[in-house]
Amino acid sequence: MYKIVILAGGLGKRLRPLTENTPKVLLPVAGKPILEWQILWLRHYGFYDIILCVGYLWQRIREVIGDGSRYNVKVAYVVESEPLGTGGALMNAKKELEDTDKFIVINGDILTNLDLEEFSRYIDDNVGAIALVPLPSTFGIVDFDKNTLKIKSFIEKPRIRDYWINAGVYIFRNEIFDYLPERGDIERTTFPKLASELKLKAAIFPDAFWISIDSHKDLEEASKMIPEVYPFHRYV
Repeated sequence: MYKIVILAGGLGKRLRPLTENTPKVLLPVAGKPILEWQILWLRHYGFYDIILCVGYLWQRIREVIGDGSRYNVKVAYVVESEPLGTGGALMNAKKELEDTDKFIVINGDILTNLDLEEFSRYIDDNVGAIALVPLPSTFGIVDFDKNTLKIKSFIEKPRIRDYWINAGVYIFRNEIFDYLPERGDIERTTFPKLASELKLKAAIFPDAFWISIDSHKDLEEASKMIPEVYPFHRYV
C-alpha cells in the first residue's frame, strides 16, 4: 500500500487568533482535530504509513498525534526549519519516499470522503494525478424562468459542475522529484510544467464531500456536516 504524505506546515494566518498557539491541522472540527479526521479517513481505505511534513508549532502536532499508535497507524515527521511552500515541503521529504514508487499527498487543511482506493488507480503512466471536485458556490443560487422572469426555486450553495477545482489530494510517481522546487508551491511551479508536458491526469469526484478549512465559517460548517459524511469516526 502507498505511503501518504500530509502537508501540515502551514501558518493558518486567516484563522488567527485560533492559530496563534495551535497549528491549523489541530483545530477542532466536531470535537476532533482536522488531522485526526484525515487519519481516520486514510485508515478506512487501508493506508497506515503516514509522513507529516510539518513546521509551524510542529511540536504540538507531535504531542497530540505522537507516533500514530493510538490510531493504529504509523506516523513519521519531516520538519522544515523555515516555510518552504508545498513543493519545497514535499521535496524536503524525498529521503522518506525513496523506497516507494508511488505515493499519495494530501493538503493538511482539507476534509473529504473521496474514495482513495478508486483514486489510486488514476495515475496510469502519468507522473501524477490530481483529485478534482465541483466548484462549491459560496452563495445561494436563484433559478428563474428566462422568458417570464418568474422565480422557480432557491438552491442553497450548490456545486457548480461546469467547473472543477483542485481538491488538494494527489498521487505521484517518484519521478515527481525531478519537477519539484527546493522552495515554492507545487501548484505554481510543478503542476503547470507537468500539464504542459501532458503528464498530469484529472481524477474526477463529482459527488464526494469536500471542504477546505480556510476561515472560521469553514470550521463551523465542517463541524455540522462531518458527522454525517464521515462514517470513519465510528472506528475509534
